[in-house]
This record gives sequence, C-alpha cells and structure tokens, in this order.
Amino acid sequence: MSPTLRTYLGLSRTPHGLLDMCTPLLAAFVWLGGLPPSWMIPIGLVTTFAAYTVGYAVNDLVDRLVDERRFRRGWREANGYIDAVMPRHPLASGRLSRNQAILWTAVWGLVAGAGCYLLGRPVFALFIVAILLEVAYCLMWRLTPLRIIVSGIVKTVGPVAAVVAVDPRPSLPLLSLLFAWLFFWEIGGQNIPSDWTDIEEDRDLGAQTIPVLVGTVWSARMALASLALAVLLNLTFLASIGGRGAVFLAGLSLPIGAFLLIEPGIGLVTKRSREAVFRLFNRASYYPAALLVAAILVKVLSDL
Repeated sequence: MSPTLRTYLGLSRTPHGLLDMCTPLLAAFVWLGGLPPSWMIPIGLVTTFAAYTVGYAVNDLVDRLVDERRFRRGWREANGYIDAVMPRHPLASGRLSRNQAILWTAVWGLVAGAGCYLLGRPVFALFIVAILLEVAYCLMWRLTPLRIIVSGIVKTVGPVAAVVAVDPRPSLPLLSLLFAWLFFWEIGGQNIPSDWTDIEEDRDLGAQTIPVLVGTVWSARMALASLALAVLLNLTFLASIGGRGAVFLAGLSLPIGAFLLIEPGIGLVTKRSREAVFRLFNRASYYPAALLVAAILVKVLSDL
C-alpha cells in the first residue's frame, strides 16, 4: 500500500469504516434470515463501502478548520485507538490538500449514490439524508451536546437502508427495535468514547459535547447505561424477528455483548482513564462484526 493511498484511507478512517460496514450487512442478513438475492450482493458490498468512505471523509472536510486548530494546540497522540491506525485527519494535518480530499469524496460519493439508486429510491433518499445529517452533526459542534442524537441517527441510517433494500415494506415495530438497538450502541460505544478522547482540546475550544458538559463520571455512566440498553434491545429484536436459529443467535448475542460492550463499559466507569476509553471504543467497534459472524455460523449450522 503506497503512502498516498494510506493517506486517503486515513481521511475515510477505512479500518473503522470496514467494521462499520458489518452493521448494514448484519441488519440485512438477520432481517432476511439469510443472504439477499445474488444480484444484490456485489452492488450492496460496493455501495456500503463507498457510503462509509464518503461519510467519514465528509466529516473531516466539514471539520477541517476545527481540526486544524486542534493540531495547532498540540493534539494528543492516540496510540491504541482504532481511528488512528491510518494517518489521523490528513486534511487538517496538511497531508492532503482540500482539492484532493474533495475529489476523493466526490468520486466515492458518485459510486455510493449510483449503488443506492440501483438498490431503490428509498435507499438513495436515506443516503442523502445521512450525508446531510453528518454535515449538521459537525456544524453543531459548538452549539449543543444534543448533536449526540444526530450521531446516533446517522450511524443507524445504514442498517435501516439495508433493511429497506431487501424488504421494501418492512415491519415498522421491528424496524424501530433495530433502530433503537443500534442507536444506543453508537451512543455508548462510539460517540461518547470518541468525544472523551478529545475532551481537553474540546474544553479549550469551547465545544459542546457530553463529556465536556457532564464530566467523565457521568459520561462513563451514560455510556454504560446506553450499552446495557443496546444489549437488551438486541436480544428483544432477535427474539421478535423469529426464524430458524433466532433463539440460538439471541443466546450468542448475550456473551458477545457482555465481552465487547458491558465489560469495557464497566472498566470505563471504574477507571475513567484514556486507556479505558480506547478499550471501549475499539471493543465496541467490533460488535457488529462479531454478531455478523455469529449470525452466519448459526445459519450454516441450522441448515445442516
């Protein structure tokens, strides 16, 4: 991999994006109880990759000026943080020009838009909504900590779009359960820990985030409460969706949730350290992928 490609992939936080891709894949697989039509698989994979590539790049484009101020103030190293595997915020650090970042984002945006349109107009509409909400989330940085709600919605649009792609008339109660489950996973396992890693810089810059507003004690408690809700909602969703193997998958979801969400969440409450934050964020990032693997295994075994 060339350094230039690594820099572009850093703009899109591709290691994290690849893990995020598992969320819509998981939603579609569990919703159907198996694979979607064969024509949909390659289109869905390419579209999902492109959409997450665009989403993270848009975040860095909109936040460029803020991130530049963070770098000038001496942004702390984030060793052990999955979002820092590739060059961190290469646009703000000067590794990429603004035009290069815009071109990268536009190309992948066209790919994602075309793929979403092929999967259905509602999917295309949800993609546009997700990008607009991502922009709004970034712009709300100094306005209100309630932008955390926007973050939860943005991360949930992908799996909702995946369900709509494979089932144009989904059950609204089931879709609401899916939404709530992944919403609270994002809040407790991704958003609060992510903002916590930058809490000192955010305080200096006047940011309005949950860790800045309520402090580390209550942030940790809120994260753990959100994660506990996510695990319970996941269990409820899997029990409600039915189908062969659903009971086994629901049973497997409990130890997966306990190991990847609850245990590091308790660690954050008790330790409230930067290392505990990274541990929770990283573990929670693997949660959809672990559930996807479990769902595939259950499907294979139930079909034997």
